[in-house]
Amino acid sequence: METFVLLPPEAEGFVQSLKTFTLEDVGSAEWFKQHEIIEKLNMQAIISATTAVHDEFVKEVLVSHGKVAVLVHEMILIEVWKHKIFPILCQLQDFKPQNTFQLYMVMHHEATIINLLETIMFHKDSYEAADDSALDLLDYCHRKLTLLVSKVTREGDTMHDQISKGNISVSPMEELQNHNTALEFGISLKALSVLRYITDHTDSISVINHMLCTHNIPCVLVQLISSHPWSRRVEKYISDKWQEIPVEDQLKMTKVEGQVWIALYNLLLSENCQQKYEFNNYNKNQLLKLRGFLTEVLIDQLPALGHLQRFLSHLAVTDPAPPRKGLILEQIPVMWNHIVTQNKGKFKAIAKYQVKETFSPSDNELRKQAERLAQTYNLDVMESLLPDKPKCGSCGREATKRCSRCQGEWYCNRECQVKHWSKHKKTCQLLVETTEKIQKDLLRGWAT
Repeated sequence: METFVLLPPEAEGFVQSLKTFTLEDVGSAEWFKQHEIIEKLNMQAIISATTAVHDEFVKEVLVSHGKVAVLVHEMILIEVWKHKIFPILCQLQDFKPQNTFQLYMVMHHEATIINLLETIMFHKDSYEAADDSALDLLDYCHRKLTLLVSKVTREGDTMHDQISKGNISVSPMEELQNHNTALEFGISLKALSVLRYITDHTDSISVINHMLCTHNIPCVLVQLISSHPWSRRVEKYISDKWQEIPVEDQLKMTKVEGQVWIALYNLLLSENCQQKYEFNNYNKNQLLKLRGFLTEVLIDQLPALGHLQRFLSHLAVTDPAPPRKGLILEQIPVMWNHIVTQNKGKFKAIAKYQVKETFSPSDNELRKQAERLAQTYNLDVMESLLPDKPKCGSCGREATKRCSRCQGEWYCNRECQVKHWSKHKKTCQLLVETTEKIQKDLLRGWAT
C-alpha cells in the first residue's frame, strides 16, 4: 500500500486551482489557502520521487495543466516581496507584532516552491512545461548563485545558528530578519540544483545565450567551486542540514558539489555552448582554476569529469575559435521587472496596507491559521480521504493499526508490521524527517 499525503484526484483539483497573486495579496487568507496547497503538493512530490514510485502524479498534473509557470511566478513574487516590502515593514515604527508567525510563513513559501521545482525539474517535460518562464527561472537561479558566491547567505546561516542556540539575544523582528537571511542559504542551494537541471534539458538559444553571455554561469560556478559554501570546518551541508563529517569521509562528494560539477560538464562540453561561449583571457583563466580541484579522488566518484579534465588540458594550450556572431532574436525574462514596475511607487503603501489588513490578525484568527497549517503536516487527517477502510501494507487485509512512527502505513497486526518493515523503512524515515522539519519550522515561526 503506497503512502499518500494527497490522492491523485485531490492533487489534480489542487493544481487546477493554482493562480498568480499580486504583491498586495501576499499573506491574505486566500493566499494562505494556496500556500497550504503548495505545501501538500511539495510533500507528495518528494515522497513519490524519493521512494522510487513511478507514478509521480504531482509532476504530471503540474505539467499537463500548465502550472509550472505559475509556480515560478509565485516564487519570484515572494522574492520581490522580501526585497521591496519586508524591509519597509521592519522600519515602520507602528508595526510591532506580538507574533511573527504569518511573516515567517510568507518567507517559508519561497523555500517550499523552490523545493517543489527542484523535485519536478529533474524531468525534461517539467522544464519544457515552464515554457517562456524558463528564462525567469534561470534569472532567479543566477540571483541566488551570486548570493552564495558573496557569502552573504553563509554568514546569515552561521548567525542564525547562534541565535537558535540562545548565544545571542534579539527582538522577534530582528530574529525574523536573520531567519530570512539564513533561509536564503538553503533556497540558494536548491536553486543550484534547478540550474543543473536546466543545463541538462535546455536547447533554447535564448536560455543558452543568457547562461553563457548574459550571466557567464561557467565563471560563477568556478567561483562556487573555489569558495565551497556548502562546507565549513569539519561539517558539510547534506540533506538540508549541517552534518559533521568524519575525517576519512571529508573528500566524499556531496549532492550539492555534484550538481555544480555536472552543470559545468554540461555547459563546457556541449557543442552548442562551445560555439557561443567567449573563451577570452579572463574566462579561460577562470576555467583553468578547475584543474586544481579535479583530483583522482573526485574523478573516481564522478568518472564523466575525466572528459572535463581533458577539455581543460586542451584549453590550456589552445585558443578556441571566437563565438559565432549573428543576428539573434531572443526572449527576455519579464516576471521580476513586471512585478517591480507594476508596483513602482506603491511599495510603502502596500506595506502599510499589509500591516493594517494582513499581518495584524486577532489571536484567535492567528491560532486557527496555525492549527490549519499544522494539520497539513499531520497524516492523521489523511485517513478521512481514503475511499475504503485502510488495508494492511503487508497482507492487504483490513487494518486497524498504523505505524506509530510515521503514521503513514497501516497493518492488521504486529507480525505483518515486522514482516513489512524492510520495505517500509525508507518511506517511514522520509515521512518522519519531512514532517518533523516542517513542523519545527512552524513552531519556530509561531514562537517568534
